[in-house]
Amino acid sequence: MENKRLSIKNKNGVLIAGNVLVASKILERMKGLMFSLDLPSCDGLLIKQCNSIHTFFMLYPIDIIFLDKDFKVIRTIYNISPWKMTWVYLKASQVLEMKAGTLSTNISEGEVLEVVCLN
Repeated sequence: MENKRLSIKNKNGVLIAGNVLVASKILERMKGLMFSLDLPSCDGLLIKQCNSIHTFFMLYPIDIIFLDKDFKVIRTIYNISPWKMTWVYLKASQVLEMKAGTLSTNISEGEVLEVVCLN
């Protein structure tokens, strides 16, 4: 994974994920969280240049937020289990994946999230 780490908050300043890894290279994006037993020492994985995901070969369910390039929330999906696919969200350009049950339900579509680079 790219060693870039982010912190993401909602519009009210409430922390969504304090330690997010960024996957921007082609192989990182293709692998995502497949075959991992848990998130790799982080709260979430942000996959760049992504508007649809699958959970094939995943070992646990995840919560996801589809975001546009300005971190505007396009769609949230909670507790997507392994071996599923999402729709293609044409307005999305990245997706935040988190372990199921950790994503706040107070996130609204259209909301712009605040992102801070940690390194």
